[in-house]
Amino acid sequence: MMPSPVPDRPGLLIRDPRQYSPFVIVIPAPLVPFLAFFDGAQTLESLKESLVRSTGDIRAASFALELHGNLSKWGFLEDEAFGILKAEKEAAFAQASAVPATHAGSAYPAEADALVVTLEGYLAQGEETSFASEGLVGVGAPHVSPEGGGRSYGVAYRAAARLPKQATFVVLGTSHSGTPNRFGLTKKPFATPLGETTVDPEGVLALSEGAPGGVILEDYAFLSEHSVEFQVVFLQHAFGPGVRILPVLCGPLVSDPGGLPEDDPHVSSFLAALRDLAEARGGDLVFVLGIDWAHIGRRYGDDFVARALEGPLRDVEARDRERLERLCAGDAEGFWRLHGEEDPLKWCGTSPLYTFLRAVPDARGKVLAYDQWNIDPESVVSFGALAFFLGRVS
Repeated sequence: MMPSPVPDRPGLLIRDPRQYSPFVIVIPAPLVPFLAFFDGAQTLESLKESLVRSTGDIRAASFALELHGNLSKWGFLEDEAFGILKAEKEAAFAQASAVPATHAGSAYPAEADALVVTLEGYLAQGEETSFASEGLVGVGAPHVSPEGGGRSYGVAYRAAARLPKQATFVVLGTSHSGTPNRFGLTKKPFATPLGETTVDPEGVLALSEGAPGGVILEDYAFLSEHSVEFQVVFLQHAFGPGVRILPVLCGPLVSDPGGLPEDDPHVSSFLAALRDLAEARGGDLVFVLGIDWAHIGRRYGDDFVARALEGPLRDVEARDRERLERLCAGDAEGFWRLHGEEDPLKWCGTSPLYTFLRAVPDARGKVLAYDQWNIDPESVVSFGALAFFLGRVS
């Protein structure tokens, strides 16, 4: 949900990030407060009464019926109609032979030649960074739209090109609509305009058997999750269409006050399984993290207009870099403590980063790029490029 960006249609824009519903709707501003009635506890009659009282017009009761009917028809109520829609969509995904490129044609070109030209343009952006490739075990790249994050994508994937071509790439992506303290896996290859990837079935099996309570196998969230899809496209460009991947969607990590995510046995079992797999595979397993950082401004619930690298966003950069310092030092607990129980910076990459730190505890990092982008005129996302090494960073 977000304020409608359409000037002549003020109100609340609602869309389904998991795409059970294909619709994007705008609730007119006067009706927005009445969405509070759709809480599973109140009745349609109470909604009618409230609308009539607030308007003084008996005819307003018809708006209750219309609002209820449309929300149900469009798939935005948790009711029988939505249950049928959800079951149909999940069954179709489970039966599919591959994960389709949902964002081809919108976030990047759907035609292979045009996509290659576009990716080459991103790779040409940003300054060159010097570091020794010895011990390089992974990179962190944005998952923001490449249109806005092109420089950081370019820096990250120029670094990624130094990773071993025949390795399995564990792609750790943020699951924006995932289940807290759970991890999504799939045995399906990804089919993009560049071709079809190879999947590491042994890796999927090891993780699902090692953490059965912590894993959602054939997670439907892959269908719409750009945090993995964008990395797959860049990896295919760098290492060929059949690049071998092990995609993991990291749901939001949560803990009790003063605790750590691995206090949850489902989280601890998955982190242990991924750590065991990394140790067993050695240099044959490398990591790519699809991560963004702070989300600031009106789109994200703040009561002020955000401008990239201006005013309050300078302080955001300083606080971002404080977290990155802990991250690069391999200090998982210190990184988590800065995140806090209710993250004021609204980082969208904490789960993959924390998962990586616990799975590869000897890794140390280096910030290759830092960027902020106005995703709209009033809201900013921060992100960048990271390189991770086993041992001392040079």
